[in-house]
Amino acid sequence: MLLGAQLRRLRESAGVTRDDAGYHIRASGSKISRMELGRVSFKERDVTDLLEFYGIDDPAEKEKLVQLTREANATPWYQKFQDVVPDWFHVFVGLEEAAQLIRVYEVQFVPGLLQTEEYARAIVTQGAPGMDPDEIDRRVALRMGRQQLLTRANPPRYWVILDEAALRRPMGGRDVHVKQIERLIDLVGEPNITLQVMPFRYGGHAAEAGAFTIMRFPETDLPDVVYMEYLTGAHYIDKPEEVERYAAVMERLSVAGTSPDRTREILTSMLKEI
Repeated sequence: MLLGAQLRRLRESAGVTRDDAGYHIRASGSKISRMELGRVSFKERDVTDLLEFYGIDDPAEKEKLVQLTREANATPWYQKFQDVVPDWFHVFVGLEEAAQLIRVYEVQFVPGLLQTEEYARAIVTQGAPGMDPDEIDRRVALRMGRQQLLTRANPPRYWVILDEAALRRPMGGRDVHVKQIERLIDLVGEPNITLQVMPFRYGGHAAEAGAFTIMRFPETDLPDVVYMEYLTGAHYIDKPEEVERYAAVMERLSVAGTSPDRTREILTSMLKEI
């Protein structure tokens, strides 16, 4: 998806139509459209031919995009879970793995990267009653696997603004709830994790449309991507003017939320009330 977005911008900057780009690589304009949306795999030869056609002469820039092509075509660790999660979520996991900064506003649950295994299991089970136990185990295993992102070498910065409702909702019962709050307290001191709370007392706020995630990537010329999930799919937004609106909302939320320095105090107080 990131590679496709970059190829689209290069094509548009060069003033080349999708049909002309497709003809150049012995394909159609519709294939170029699917490539730019990240819906098909990429042949390295096609990418190098397109870069030449778009007038990209800088060897460093070309190599960066060729390397991105190789990464896009590599089989990721989470591919083995393809049978239990939809394609649109696999896209999210790939973007999450590539991000340098992930900013999250969540109103319903503690985000997956911060969940305990018991809390994750409670959410998966409640979200799909009657699901086969083996499938539940695999979905939980995927979520636990994703969490390694935060402890790897050179992890992304993870900045979460949690609505108080998400913290007070007792998913899985009291014991699970207690362990989840304790887990968050343990994570507060991690150097790459920032956790804020949006308290009830604040009332209405900027994120009236609900939860969303903004991901930023190490490559400065790649766009930020906004991710929003709904019951049967997800939206991915990378148009700069739209991303800017979400970024502005996230900034207002971070100003309105409690100070990160107070998060441990707030969570400890909640723990006493459970």
